[in-house]
Amino acid sequence: MPTRFCDGHTRRDALRVGTASLFGASLGLPQLLRASDAAKPKRDVSLIFVFLHGGQSHIDTFDLKPDAPAEIRGEFQPMQTKVPGLVMCDLLPKTAGQLDKFSLVRSFRHHNSDHGPADHYILTGFFPTPGFNPTLSPNNQKPSVGSVVSKKLGPKGSVPAYVALPKVHPSGGSAYLGAAHAPFVIDADPSAPTFSVPDLVPPAAIASDRLDDRRKLLDTVDRFHKSAEARANAQVGAVATFRDKAFDLMTSRQAKQAFDIAAEPEKLRDEYGRNSLGQSCLMARRLVEGGVRCVTIDHSNWDTHDGNFAVLKNTLLPAYDSAVSALFRDLADRGMLDSTLVVVTGEFGRTPRINKNAGRDHWGPCFTVLLGGGGIKGGVVVGKTDARAERPATDPYGPEDLFATMFAQMGIDPKGELHMPDGRPTGLVNGGKVMTELV
Repeated sequence: MPTRFCDGHTRRDALRVGTASLFGASLGLPQLLRASDAAKPKRDVSLIFVFLHGGQSHIDTFDLKPDAPAEIRGEFQPMQTKVPGLVMCDLLPKTAGQLDKFSLVRSFRHHNSDHGPADHYILTGFFPTPGFNPTLSPNNQKPSVGSVVSKKLGPKGSVPAYVALPKVHPSGGSAYLGAAHAPFVIDADPSAPTFSVPDLVPPAAIASDRLDDRRKLLDTVDRFHKSAEARANAQVGAVATFRDKAFDLMTSRQAKQAFDIAAEPEKLRDEYGRNSLGQSCLMARRLVEGGVRCVTIDHSNWDTHDGNFAVLKNTLLPAYDSAVSALFRDLADRGMLDSTLVVVTGEFGRTPRINKNAGRDHWGPCFTVLLGGGGIKGGVVVGKTDARAERPATDPYGPEDLFATMFAQMGIDPKGELHMPDGRPTGLVNGGKVMTELV
């Protein structure tokens, strides 16, 4: 069943494997594999962006207020972390043991507390303008972080530059950057026993020794793609131009290895957690190791209006604790932490005041963002909040600053530009600044 949030909209798990919808069109692998003409980065850093869809409660995880009144502080207790003097929720003991590998920005905020616009803001760095329709998928007015990374850095080898799992978020699209920079969408849960990526396997009716024959057959119909009618259809032209890349992916050992999560030791899979978040984080590590530039993980449902404490304690935080702690430990042990930037955030936080249903509601004015790896300092807490975690008590940061920091760490100039379809330049970042405390 699709996940329903409090706004009544369905966050569809729909886009089919290896495809994404852009402006209503169905796009296949050929369009997703167009090489970028961008220069190579000074730093070769990949990005794993874990999106906690629905909004994680900051006051119950990384910014507890044990001295606040009962209707504010909640049920959880602070515990010491690996970094002396820094505390977090006692339900995150494994994560607390890895705090030397990541940092927290507690003074994060923005001005919106609605799922759709806030999602777009966090995933693109731009707040949507009037006319934004959150029910569309994709709904991007601006390209998502993965699409910008794809455009600026391009693919490495035969794997896609940008992968979304276990599904693509509605604001995870490429907007005006087009099909070439839309995500490769797995659209399957890596924790499922039958998990596979069908687009990496030739159809059962086609024996492997016939793939070359199929390629030759397609070559014989190229003359149709040269017609004026075909040239007027951008999607048909893309199929003709980039067909070989789709074949390369289907027959690529590099791609098959990157997506083969079953090759991981059972003990390591258990450490990450046998659930969607845990196995998605493990898959993200495999994909980055295999050459993918950006992996986004869309994990639901953190929209805890009802029974906030029970849901966090029994479901969300145990999965989070295993997945995030294992990801940082695993990256460090493999020597990948300095070359892999990890960002974990929701679209906003939760209200400090507990509601009548023992839940917390949407809260954009203050929340915590986690960043680690990719040259980010570990064990740092940036900023602080007031006595009730309602608002930053120090100079705040927002989505524009997060994007400036991510791009700078990946060797992408935050002051750089993209170009609209009509050639007009537009900025990568809407005036953000690098969070210098972290670098």
